[in-house]
Amino acid sequence: MDKLAGTIAVMISLLSPLAAAGDKPANPEAYLYIGWPNDGEVIAAGKPFRVWFGLRNMGVAPKGVDYPNTGHHHLLINTPLPPADQEIPSDRNHLHFGAGETEAMVDLPPGRHTLQLLMGDDRHIPHKPPIYSKKITVTVR
Repeated sequence: MDKLAGTIAVMISLLSPLAAAGDKPANPEAYLYIGWPNDGEVIAAGKPFRVWFGLRNMGVAPKGVDYPNTGHHHLLINTPLPPADQEIPSDRNHLHFGAGETEAMVDLPPGRHTLQLLMGDDRHIPHKPPIYSKKITVTVR
């Protein structure tokens, strides 16, 4: 019986994060996009450029605000989408805009870069289903 109880405890601990993560429903008609820069844009090196975020059929709310059909933006730079059932990382490739910002100044080194938006809920976890933009490529030179 002790072995069975231990196995059940391990299974619960492994499944609990999945049950709690990504449980905020998203509007199925939500549409997230990068308004600027455009895919394929060539950007002058040496100075920050503005990236503006577009969202339809959902609202923007700061982190910590638990309100239906809202979330906040995360800009993914040169990285794939993170796991949908976990908190979005916060590092130089995963920029958080938890105050509800809808644009940002970004400074990238010369070269090709990918940009993609991902909505996160009040806890920085993607919605269910995840709301993300098309990935675009920009060249800084």
